[in-house]
Amino acid sequence: MASRVVVAVGTKKGLFVFEGRPSAKRLELRGPFFPGQPLNTAMIDRRSKTPKVIAVPSSPWFGTTIQVSNNLGKKFKPTKSAPAFAADDGRTLKNVWSLAPGGDSTDYLCGVEPAALFRSGDGGDTWEKVAGITDHAHARQWNPGNGGLCLHTILRHGDALHLGISTGGHYASRDGEKHFEPENKGVGAGFMPDRFPEFGQCVHKIAAHPDRPERLYMQNHGGFPEDPTLGVLRSDDGGKTWKSIAKGLPSDFGFPIAVHPHQADTVYVVPLEAATRTCPGARPAVWRSENAGEKWHRLTDGLPKKDAWFTVLRDAMDLDDGRRPSVWFGTTTGQLWRGRDGGESFECVATSLPPIHCVKAAVV
Repeated sequence: MASRVVVAVGTKKGLFVFEGRPSAKRLELRGPFFPGQPLNTAMIDRRSKTPKVIAVPSSPWFGTTIQVSNNLGKKFKPTKSAPAFAADDGRTLKNVWSLAPGGDSTDYLCGVEPAALFRSGDGGDTWEKVAGITDHAHARQWNPGNGGLCLHTILRHGDALHLGISTGGHYASRDGEKHFEPENKGVGAGFMPDRFPEFGQCVHKIAAHPDRPERLYMQNHGGFPEDPTLGVLRSDDGGKTWKSIAKGLPSDFGFPIAVHPHQADTVYVVPLEAATRTCPGARPAVWRSENAGEKWHRLTDGLPKKDAWFTVLRDAMDLDDGRRPSVWFGTTTGQLWRGRDGGESFECVATSLPPIHCVKAAVV
């Protein structure tokens, strides 16, 4: 079978799946699945011979389920259970914000709201809390960001598991998830009296490339005129310390950050105006750096030239891993955009979806 690009789009009102040849002008659309139910995360899992599309609808009325498709999003089947806090914990699961692969093809890690981490070793049928972070001494001191108290980034990179929590900051474990330490040196919190606290930062997203185990990128909560260096950061020591790479961007505020699958020093952000959470000057652009954030280039070909107030959320931008990867991003006004050749030229794939929360793309 020829290679196919698959794009899973989680929205406020269900999941949509796009599929087609990587070079195709149009993609087949399936969905909505789980109509009316919001999805903050999805996953395309290629660790086994049969690729899986995994969706996690978290409905205030129907509860949370883990839904698995073995045929690229044509049909879904729920696992036997979803993550849940113990009855005597005092916390109640509100949303699932992230899903990531664990150690082997049946292991998964799941980040939830209120911020906690769960693990499944049997394909999602049973779940247990990862006590090192869920019961961390800081956990009851974290506070919700505007989107809630969410553990939204799970990134196994180098010798560590990295987590992003809003608002908790960046935590890392280097002993097999037994213990987690806050690693936020250089990560600012402009909304707090202490601008550089040990923890409590509103991290928006963390990304990395496997060929650079020492390097990570972060989109942090920036947008403070008195210090425009807090938002877009890079670590060159495995996440222990961070420095600003925001120089040259129109704003250091934004939600997503993503790395090119074949070029470890190529990173993408979508700057937004802090006050409105929309594109600066109502002129949308994806910004790309090909030297790890030292210099940025504005990518706009095919995007609206004016009067476009896009908002792109933290998990709503991804790159597929085809030979000539495309940049995919979705907006809260329901447009799905594709930037071919790493963002050289954009086209609108869908114009009228519900508000888009997450975008996951892969070539299978």
